[in-house]
Amino acid sequence: MDGVPAVGALTPFAQVWSNLSGLNNTVAKSSVDLVQIFEPIRQDLERVDREFARHVESQVRLIPEIGGYIQKSGGKRIRPAVLLMAARLAGYQGDRSILYAAVVEFIHAATLVHDDIIDEADLRRGRLAVHSRWGNDITVLLGDYLYIKSMALALTHDSLEVIRLLCDVTVRMIEGELYQLTKNGDVDISEEEHFEIIRRKTAYLFGGCAQIGGMLGSVSTEQEHALRDYGYSVGMAFQLVDDLLDFTGDATALGKPIAGDLREGKVTLPVIHLLRYGVPEADRIVRDTVRDHEISRERWDELRQLLAEHHSIDYAYGKAVEFANTARASLAGFPAGPELDALLALPEYVLSRDR
Repeated sequence: MDGVPAVGALTPFAQVWSNLSGLNNTVAKSSVDLVQIFEPIRQDLERVDREFARHVESQVRLIPEIGGYIQKSGGKRIRPAVLLMAARLAGYQGDRSILYAAVVEFIHAATLVHDDIIDEADLRRGRLAVHSRWGNDITVLLGDYLYIKSMALALTHDSLEVIRLLCDVTVRMIEGELYQLTKNGDVDISEEEHFEIIRRKTAYLFGGCAQIGGMLGSVSTEQEHALRDYGYSVGMAFQLVDDLLDFTGDATALGKPIAGDLREGKVTLPVIHLLRYGVPEADRIVRDTVRDHEISRERWDELRQLLAEHHSIDYAYGKAVEFANTARASLAGFPAGPELDALLALPEYVLSRDR
């Protein structure tokens, strides 16, 4: 990690985490802004949005209608942004990065609409989920359409290596969803099993985005792999923080109910860590919530108190910081410039997000 500054204590969780190794004891609210980070590629992201909209045009009226609804749902576009910034860092200046970024957005959108059906989630970013508005039958087909459309788009260029990578990432994501279903409701899930779900469902796509950027540019194999490792680590940190927000976030800001993961039977890292201590009351609350798909406000407050007492939030956040620092260290061999600055700032944003 020589030459790469460590990520500071810059998130809402840092007050309970500031004594862990590797962080400053001074707690500050992050000034990192996603709009600022994405400024070097703002126009490219706008082109990606237009590309997405253009390719959901269809004589079947529902397809552009739902496609437009998904586009306006408030997504952060982090995955396509990683691809675009990595491509620029690798010296690429053509248009294929726009197309592949749109492909990534299609893949991500497909996984979201399918995930919401599987999770029976009524809301997505504060709005009705697609299946809540149009029904499961239409939404399943729409997700399938988005997957196929993503590959059709990728095939408009004859880069078999990129297409192979996109297919591999998509297969891993679907495998991750299937694996998560086998672990749904499993209160005894291990940390490694949970990490395997995160790798497949989230981290490999982030890694693929950064790697494609390198493949488009003129970098060495080692640098291409470094970009892949960067994206993978950012993805791991992103999902770990996302899991933490279920316990620490504000329902209005998140656009989804608090304790949603646990009520859906998803036991994430803070709870996995807490249950290691064999606290009977913690075990009882978790098992009751997973079984009943509900938790009272009093029991929720009690669970959060137990998480604080046993430093389980601290532990999970510490893992996110480790991945964020690994991501930044992966970029040590790249030249200075606005793209490098943006990619180095992104892990800091990931740690500081509150929604």
